[in-house]
Amino acid sequence: MKRIFPPSFYNLVTLIGAAVAGVSLALIAFLIILEMFATQSKPYMGILTFVILPMVLFVGIILIAFGIIREHRRERLGKPHGLHLPQIDLNNPHHRAAFTLFSIGTIALLAFSAFGSFKAYEYTDSDQFCGEICHKVMEPEYTAYQYSPHARVGCVQCHIGSGADWFVRAKISGSYQVYAVLFNKYPKPIPTPIENLRPAQQTCEQCHWPKHFFSEKKHVNTYYISDEQNTKWTLNLLMKIGGGNIEAGPTSGIHWHMNIAHEVSYAALDTQRQVIPWVRSKSPDGKETIYRSTDITISDDSLKKFLVRRMDCIDCHNRPTHIYHPPARSVNHIMSLGWIDSKLPNIKSISVNALENPYVSRQGALDSIKLSINEYYQQNYADIALSKKVKIDSAIAEVQKIYNRNYFPAMKVNWKNFNDNLGHLYYLGCFRCHDGKHISNEGKVLSKDCNVCHTILSQQFEQDTPQLSLNGIDYKHPVDVGDAWKETNCSDCHNPK
Repeated sequence: MKRIFPPSFYNLVTLIGAAVAGVSLALIAFLIILEMFATQSKPYMGILTFVILPMVLFVGIILIAFGIIREHRRERLGKPHGLHLPQIDLNNPHHRAAFTLFSIGTIALLAFSAFGSFKAYEYTDSDQFCGEICHKVMEPEYTAYQYSPHARVGCVQCHIGSGADWFVRAKISGSYQVYAVLFNKYPKPIPTPIENLRPAQQTCEQCHWPKHFFSEKKHVNTYYISDEQNTKWTLNLLMKIGGGNIEAGPTSGIHWHMNIAHEVSYAALDTQRQVIPWVRSKSPDGKETIYRSTDITISDDSLKKFLVRRMDCIDCHNRPTHIYHPPARSVNHIMSLGWIDSKLPNIKSISVNALENPYVSRQGALDSIKLSINEYYQQNYADIALSKKVKIDSAIAEVQKIYNRNYFPAMKVNWKNFNDNLGHLYYLGCFRCHDGKHISNEGKVLSKDCNVCHTILSQQFEQDTPQLSLNGIDYKHPVDVGDAWKETNCSDCHNPK
């Protein structure tokens, strides 16, 4: 049989390389066609098609070249060629049967390889792959994700998004993570890599359209004071959402910060963007106003060493999915739903205390929560411990659920490890800039006044007459601390370090 290529092509190494390259090329073509007809772009398709398979293809080409060079060298040394291909005679029944079997097997192998590659890609694109492959490491993030507002949004849609360039970036940055997991080199807790997050315009704003942020939104907050009666306290706020479309309503409000017509930038001194000494506001006409913190003295030369970042969604909504709720907030919520009986004396305070005790294991925590709550009522309210045992058991079960969703002792994860910039009760949040201490050269102040971002419509303590005004009322702290709450950040008391 006449050979198409020179003799040096016909060696085992080159033929193996040709097979590897051919299968890889076929799979690349298959996945490209699959992507063209897909109704929705899947992020991991790009990394398989344009990164992994081309690398395999390149390996095949290297093997082809190596085999040819090796054969030329053997020829110069006078050695015979390393491969003599068998002759196939289809008129021979044995050859024909072997050729038919080989052809069917090859076609089946290619089909199964294509199907297997697609299913492997499909699995790597799943939330289970992201959250369960490294179960111990990713358990906190995956658990929080399942109870978040974005639980039906795929992990890769936010963490990678569309476009091959971000596939490559994500996988390069993730290569060390694989090593860290395999050799137990990862930190506990794992810090939030906000510096590697994709800009919000390319992720969040694919669903949340800034031009439709407008008007105001009523927000009802229900709290229970940590006293014996678990005094109920209700606060109704009218949140000034603001927005990016003057035709739809007022643009002055919370979302003014990332209104596309304005530009708000800042410099942070830490990686988590909590210490902000410098803020710049640029109006549509190009006028700039710079605010400097009176608490933090830093020169312009020193500021140049830090990244100046334009504000976007993530600067306030920095934990849109992996949310670890403070215990007081969680217990307030469950009590407002009636799942924990607010008539149980001191149930708010003992539940929070039980959650906040340091534990070394999950099972130990769950057992201790049950034991501490039961012992409290048996020692202090023996009659209630008997008459309301069902209510107490129900409360214990709910507190254990809160623990399971927000505390992960194996990874040293709890709500205090991760700042949430949305609000200002448990973390600095808004007060990173709006602390009344960021002042411009003209004397303008980034105000700390409650009514800058919301109007307090009403406030009521359980047994008191409600305070109500559509024009807004003055805030009254639930516990009498004088005027200290006006000068002290909420988080200094609600989240003491």
